[in-house]
Amino acid sequence: MADFGTRTDPPGRAGERETLLGFLRYQRETLALKCAGLTPEQAARRAVEPSSMSLLGLVRHLADVERGWIRGRIAGDVAEPLFWREDRPDAAFDEAEGTAACVEEAWAALRESAAFTERFAAGASLDRTCEDRRGLVSLRWVLFHLIEEYARHNGHADLLRERIDGSVGQ
Repeated sequence: MADFGTRTDPPGRAGERETLLGFLRYQRETLALKCAGLTPEQAARRAVEPSSMSLLGLVRHLADVERGWIRGRIAGDVAEPLFWREDRPDAAFDEAEGTAACVEEAWAALRESAAFTERFAAGASLDRTCEDRRGLVSLRWVLFHLIEEYARHNGHADLLRERIDGSVGQ
């Protein structure tokens, strides 16, 4: 499934960049832990009607979110969403199928998005900006936003995993 390894605590005493990237990695690894050991069918199991949220859907969604913010906005690369579509904004969730191929595609997309973020953020100025509905936002702001996005969805993942097999915490 995921190959983020074990969860590593963010550094307690490091520079701003290392701290931000450490917390972002920690949140990614938390999601991987919450999805560990599930069958494809379990990963795709929906929360409760009418929600289409699932752990697999969260992986797909977060791959697109990280890809869009880092590659598509702040780095300025052409980065079309992999799962989100204009005509189906919830496609990352709605089209998450309980197959091994769909699960692997989702994790591969998240690994690729994470690797790009790590490479890009290692060398870019934290003051680099991109346009957003708020106006200009910095790479620093984007990294904080990604940490917040993962953390919020990891709360959802806690509830989803508990519903699947009773696992809690972490």
